[in-house]
Amino acid sequence: MPKQLVVAANGPKAGGAYSPCLRAGDFVFVAGQGPNDPATGQVVGTTIEEQTERTLENVKLLLEAAGASMADVVKATVHLSDLSLFPRYNTVYARYFPDPKPVRTTVGSQLLGILVEIDVIAYVGE
Repeated sequence: MPKQLVVAANGPKAGGAYSPCLRAGDFVFVAGQGPNDPATGQVVGTTIEEQTERTLENVKLLLEAAGASMADVVKATVHLSDLSLFPRYNTVYARYFPDPKPVRTTVGSQLLGILVEIDVIAYVGE
């Protein structure tokens, strides 16, 4: 099956030369999402908790548009502007994923005006 562009009607749009979400066979790939309101493009929140929640809601919107859910996520990559924010971000992150949690890599990154960015891969096969 060729890759298919996934568009969420009220979801995040690409901010550059990339697709926000693709489905390839039984896999769904969600590009790095940040804490931007899909309607306005404005950053939501000033705390890591608020920004993590908005970011994961954006991920969730794209997954749902692809016929997947947070429970289908098998891999997450997380970029934090400051690794000292990890415990606070992790508390919010943990609420979004049922057990077994996806595998995850979390790294410190230079982000442009945001505290967190998250991309995921979901598996929707049998």
